[in-house]
Amino acid sequence: MDITRLTPDEQGMVEWPTLSNDRKAVVSVGVFDGFHLGHRAVISRVVELAHKADAFAVAVVFDPRPGLVHRYAAAHNGEEPAADMVDSQALTSVDERLRHMEELGIDHVLVVRYTLAFAAKSYRFFLGQMVGKLGMRTLVLGQDAAMGNNREGDVKAIANLAAATGVFELDVVDDRGPGETRVPPDAQPTMPTTWGEPADPLAAMTKAERRAWSKKHQAKAVRVWSSTNVRYLLSQGRVKDANAILGRPHAIEGTVVHGEERGRTIGFPTANLGDDVTGYLPVDGVYAGWLIDGDKRWPSAISIGTKPTFSEKTGLHERVVEAYAITDNGEWLDLYEHHVRVEFVGFLRPQVKFDGPDELVAELKRNVEETKRLTA
Repeated sequence: MDITRLTPDEQGMVEWPTLSNDRKAVVSVGVFDGFHLGHRAVISRVVELAHKADAFAVAVVFDPRPGLVHRYAAAHNGEEPAADMVDSQALTSVDERLRHMEELGIDHVLVVRYTLAFAAKSYRFFLGQMVGKLGMRTLVLGQDAAMGNNREGDVKAIANLAAATGVFELDVVDDRGPGETRVPPDAQPTMPTTWGEPADPLAAMTKAERRAWSKKHQAKAVRVWSSTNVRYLLSQGRVKDANAILGRPHAIEGTVVHGEERGRTIGFPTANLGDDVTGYLPVDGVYAGWLIDGDKRWPSAISIGTKPTFSEKTGLHERVVEAYAITDNGEWLDLYEHHVRVEFVGFLRPQVKFDGPDELVAELKRNVEETKRLTA
């Protein structure tokens, strides 16, 4: 898979590469954050149609997320975020999204730096560039996709443009999943107060109770298969529901660093991740999951906690991620400076203060047994 990274100029113009002088392209456009089942359906359709037409399978990926750029600009007098700004709300790094695309058979990925000048271009101009520069003959989109200035290029508008010009076709994929759900727009991460995976609070409600809950929380309708919903679920500790939408365990990646080593003193040494973690951190708590180093993986009890200090990179409270790997012989793993992956399988319990080391050790032992069961 070929990867090209492109930065628009000050006027928002992009120097699109010429993929071929005679071979056409099937293209999809988006952020693909999280690369959930809806994204997978869209990209799989791109590859399917490209193979049928002997065309290139192409994905145009925006980075950083448009939501980050526009929110930052609104709060900073129209300025754009710095290139090295950490997007704490991104579910996955761009590199992980590209790995999934390569697995599905995409030929070319064009990673475009999303800027305000680029966003101001009309969808007609953008799609004209796709046709003229990339040789796009089919555009594949999800049902509620939108692009261009003020998101004016929705599926209906693009379908009308395709019919009027006759230079490309629009193929719309059902990427909604099982309908819609309701998500509070300003929901804050909320750690569950009970042990075990949290249930859907709406599941046992009547229609009237759901309406009342939605009104109270000003919840908006979103697709079940959406990055917004996955982010919300993880912020509430509902890992299993999030994983069902992703089609795989949610994961973060980072480098193992030296911690305070208190776990080692009570027989539970952990691998501590440094500050440069990629991927969305679920809400504070203890989780069951996996610690992965290359082709080696161990069931792990994972702790996420918040420090009372702020990170200069994100403007949020600093978070600490520790993974206790369950090994066959019970030995500690020396993974310092290793780049590792942490996958989340289920929520075990909230962060609580124990009366003493004996009570803590007893609880950690229970967490280990539950982790073994969930990762079996």
